[in-house]
Amino acid sequence: MKYARRLVAGMLAAGALALSLSGCGNSVDPIERLGRKTQQETGKPSASPSAGASSPAPVASADDAYRKWGLAAPVQYAPKPAQKPQLPKAAPGKPAVIDRIPVAPTDKVVFLTFDDGAEKDPQFLKMAADLKLPISMFLTDNVASSDYGHFQTLRDNGSGSTINNHTLTHPNLRTLDLAAQKKEICGQQERLEKRFGAKPVRFRPPFGNYNDDTLKAASECGISQVILWRVSMQITGFQYAEGSALRPGDIILAHFRGPAELKGETETQMTTHMLQRIQEQGFKIARLEDYL
Repeated sequence: MKYARRLVAGMLAAGALALSLSGCGNSVDPIERLGRKTQQETGKPSASPSAGASSPAPVASADDAYRKWGLAAPVQYAPKPAQKPQLPKAAPGKPAVIDRIPVAPTDKVVFLTFDDGAEKDPQFLKMAADLKLPISMFLTDNVASSDYGHFQTLRDNGSGSTINNHTLTHPNLRTLDLAAQKKEICGQQERLEKRFGAKPVRFRPPFGNYNDDTLKAASECGISQVILWRVSMQITGFQYAEGSALRPGDIILAHFRGPAELKGETETQMTTHMLQRIQEQGFKIARLEDYL
């Protein structure tokens, strides 16, 4: 923990801390293998929506949706704040780096983020729509693009979910030079714009790994905020950067993964566990973009 706290202190250290928190982590199948598997199974990625992804089941009523998905109580949501918190300032020519939202200690809110896009479970679409989960998605092209329509359905279900950049192929950016990093980040910007109509302004580096070139490349690609995390979902429970409990303003990292990568658990089961852990600690879920 002393090492983790020391890492948080600096900008470059934040990237290393994110890696230690399993950013596309050790409890799930490596995203690189999933990318190869996706290409092998589907051939050239298709940008067209799938029929299954575009037709989720009717939304359950507020009274029974939480029971349907294995929760003992309704999910609690925080309203949009009257005033946005003061965020870390960006250095000239670079995006701001954010790993926790600076809310008041009494403001027990957390934020849901899902990475990669390897799993495209129609049941998760139903769950997210029924529960109105506001999810900030960070998509990697080589696994998500086989059915971007799945994520469009998730974005458009009325919960306020968003689509953001997580590179083309999910490399460790710190091993690449500036030109190669720009190719990864700007390339995904262009593909997301072509598919969804706009370039995202938010980016998450794979594994949470970044350096000064990453920030420069991201800025030149139109990114204004780099979003990291302090808590990661590990199938049935959380892993924390510090301490042993959620803190107000925590950004939670989860992944679009299925039973093969989650030791038999489905994406919906993993999400139920996550929501249960949030409820047990008395937190509400807020929409990340409302605070940025």
